[in-house]
Amino acid sequence: MGKYSRVFSYLQGYKKSIVFYIINILLSIVFSVISLAMLFPFLQLLFGVNTNQPVVRNHNSFSLMNLVNNYLTQLINKGDAFFALGIVCLLIISSIFFKNLFLYLSVRILSPVKNGIVTKLRIEMYNKLLSLPIGYFTEQKKGDLMSRMSNDINEIEGSVIGAFEGWVKDPISIVINLCVLFYISPRLTFFILLSLPVMGLLIGRVTRSLKKQSVRVAEKSGETFSTLDETLGGLRVIKAFNVENKLRQKFFQISDDLLHAKNQIGFRQALASPLSELMGVTVFAGILWFGGRLVLSHEIEMNGALFLTYMGLFYNIIAPAKSISAAFSNLQRATSAIYRIEEVLNAPITVDDNPNGKKISSFNESIEFKNVCFNYEDTPILKNINFTIEKGKTIALVGSSGAGKSTLADLLPRFHDVSSGEILVDGVNIKDYSLQSLRSLISIVTQEPVLFNDTIANNIALGMDKANKNEIVDAAKIANADYFIKKKENDYDTNVGDRGSKLSGGEKQRVTIARAVLKNPPILILDEATSSLDTESERLVQDAINNLMTNRTSIVIAHRLSTIRHADEILVLSKGEIVERGNHDQLLAHKGIYYRLVEMQEVK
Repeated sequence: MGKYSRVFSYLQGYKKSIVFYIINILLSIVFSVISLAMLFPFLQLLFGVNTNQPVVRNHNSFSLMNLVNNYLTQLINKGDAFFALGIVCLLIISSIFFKNLFLYLSVRILSPVKNGIVTKLRIEMYNKLLSLPIGYFTEQKKGDLMSRMSNDINEIEGSVIGAFEGWVKDPISIVINLCVLFYISPRLTFFILLSLPVMGLLIGRVTRSLKKQSVRVAEKSGETFSTLDETLGGLRVIKAFNVENKLRQKFFQISDDLLHAKNQIGFRQALASPLSELMGVTVFAGILWFGGRLVLSHEIEMNGALFLTYMGLFYNIIAPAKSISAAFSNLQRATSAIYRIEEVLNAPITVDDNPNGKKISSFNESIEFKNVCFNYEDTPILKNINFTIEKGKTIALVGSSGAGKSTLADLLPRFHDVSSGEILVDGVNIKDYSLQSLRSLISIVTQEPVLFNDTIANNIALGMDKANKNEIVDAAKIANADYFIKKKENDYDTNVGDRGSKLSGGEKQRVTIARAVLKNPPILILDEATSSLDTESERLVQDAINNLMTNRTSIVIAHRLSTIRHADEILVLSKGEIVERGNHDQLLAHKGIYYRLVEMQEVK
C-alpha cells in the first residue's frame, strides 16, 4: 500500500470523521446480521419446529442464538402463529431500517472526506506546478500535464478513494459475519476459510495485468490533450497549410489506441466481478452439499432452520467479497495514475525560495553577474558571464538564436538558478533575497504577450490588487493603449478573450506594457518585445517601451538592432559566451559579429 501513502496521508485531518464512519459501518453491519438472524425464528415457526427445545447446544447453553430464540419463543407461545409471524416481520423491518439508516449516515460522513482528499490532491498538484522552475515545462507537454490534473486525478477519485469505502466496510462485514458463522458452526466455517485463499489467487491473476494497460491509457489520454491543445492553438496554420486531414488522422489514431487500451482494461476488469461471484456461489454450493450432509446425518447439532439461516449469513459474505475484488482491480488500474501524479509532485524544485531570505524593497546601486555559468542537465548553455549594470542604465543582449540571450535574462528573476558563479543585486546574492521581494522589483515584457481571459483593466492590474481605475488609465496612456481601449465597446471592462484573442498583436503588447508601467518596477527585462509586430504597431509599441524605460534599469534582448542603438552597453553572445561588448559605435568600429549583424539587417 506504500504507493497509495500520499493519498491516504490526507486522512490525517479527518480522524474524527473516520471514527464516526467506522462506528456507523459497524452498526449497519450488526443490524444486517440481525436481520438475517431473524430468519431463524421465522423458519422455526414456518416449519413447525418445537421452539421449546434448545437448538444450539455447542459452546454454552446461554449462547446468543439461544437467547434470541428463547425470547422470541416466549412471544410466540403467548399468542397465535399469525401474531408471532407479525412480530418476526416487524423485527426484520426494524433491523433493515436501522441497517440502512447507519449505512446512509456512514456515506454522509465519508462523502466530504473523499471529496476533501481529492480537492487537496488537486490543490497540491496545482501548487507544485506553480512552484516548478520554467525549465521543467520545456520538457513537458502541456496537454499531458492537463491530463494528469484531470484524468489521472479523476482516476484516483474513482478508484483509490472510492475503494477506501470498500476496504473499510467490506472487510468488517466479512469478519463480523465469519465470527457469527464460526459461533454457530466452527466446522463448517473452517471449510469456508480454506476456500478464500483460492478465490483470492484466481482473482489476483486476472487483475494483475491491469496496471500495464492503465499506463498505456494514461499516456494516450495525455497525447489526446496535447494534440487538442496544439490544434486549438494552431488552427490558422493548420488551415493555411491544408493539414486538417493529417491532424485528423493523427487524432483518430491516438483515439483508436486509447479505445483499444480502454477495452482491454474493461475486459479484464469486467471479468473480476463475475469471477468472484462464481467462486462465491461455488463455495456456497459446496457448503450446501457438505453442510447438508452433516445436518442430515446428525453429525452436527443443527436443524434445517438453523442451517438455512447459516447459509443466509454466509451468502451475506459474497457481496462484500465481490466488492473487495472489484476494488482491488480498480486499485491496480489507478496505480499508473498515482505514478504519473507522483512524477510531478516529486519533481525537484531547482529554484527554491529562501524562507529566511532578506526583503528587498528598492534597487539602489547595480546588478552584477560574476563568473555566471548555467547548464541545462549536462549541456552548458552559458559560460563565464561577467558584466555589471549600474542603476538607470540600459544593457542590450544580441546574438543569433540559441546564443543564450533569453536564458541569461531569465537568471535575474530566478526562473532558473545559476550552475556556478553568482548574481548580485546591490552587492547581495539574489539567492539571499526572498523570491517574492526580488521579483517585485522586476517587470518583464516578452515577445509573445501573455493575457488572461479577463477584462483589459484586470489584465493591466495583474498582481496589483489595490490599483484604482485612474492608475490603470494613467498606465495605459503611458503605454499608448488608452486611445484604442476607449474605442472598445466596454472600454476598460472589455473582455480580451482566450489568450487575448480579441485584440491585435500590437494592442496585446501595449496592454502588457501598461501592466509593467502600473507595477512601476525599477528593473525591466524586455525580451524582443517588438520583433513580431508590423511597422505601425512596432512604432507605437516602441514609443511605449521608451516611455516605460525612462529612469529605469533595463535589460533588452533585441532582434531588430535599430531599437538598441542608444543602449549604454551591448553584449554580443555566441554559443553562451560574451564575444563582444561595447556601445553601438564601438562595436561598429570593431567590425566583428555585431557589425555583420547590423549590415545584414540594413541590407534587408
